[in-house]
Amino acid sequence: MRITADRTRCVGSGLCAERLPDVFDQDDDALVLLCADEVPAGLRQDVEEAVQRCPTEALSLDADAPEH
Repeated sequence: MRITADRTRCVGSGLCAERLPDVFDQDDDALVLLCADEVPAGLRQDVEEAVQRCPTEALSLDADAPEH
């Protein structure tokens, strides 16, 4: 399952990076950066929750992408 981030929608709330620092980070402008393109093993539920909680819907998951 692939993670995508639309940095043009990101407002830098940091909820994702705070909850999952191994998957999400923030740049100097506090915009989301991906540390992983695919959902790491064992973190699917946490990543799905981070995607759902994103206040600007800047994060999404591609269920058709293979999961490793």
